[in-house]
Amino acid sequence: MTEPSGRFSYEGLDRVIHEKARLGLLTSLATHPDGLVFADLKHLCGLTDGNLSRHLQVLQEAGLVEIRKGYARNRPQTVCCLTPSGRRRFLDYLAVLEQVVRDAASAAEPALSTRPT
Repeated sequence: MTEPSGRFSYEGLDRVIHEKARLGLLTSLATHPDGLVFADLKHLCGLTDGNLSRHLQVLQEAGLVEIRKGYARNRPQTVCCLTPSGRRRFLDYLAVLEQVVRDAASAAEPALSTRPT
């Protein structure tokens, strides 16, 4: 039996999101709907200031993230949060990623059941 053409192409795996650091950033922001302060986001994702800034720039240019600059206790503060369309794209991406995992698990099942114990 042949698979439908492109069955495993996973077109919904968005390259902007799929990069490891950006996936971590989006996951962090998705779990904090009010956003995160730059320093907290940096700590959660284990990034340097420069790496975080660059990845946030890519996500902002793609319309996934909003960056708000302001002040807290008379000190500059940068808060990052998902845009509504960014949240939707991230959830769509996760749905495709879940399909990848299901497909991989299905393919592994026959091999696991025939392995001697």
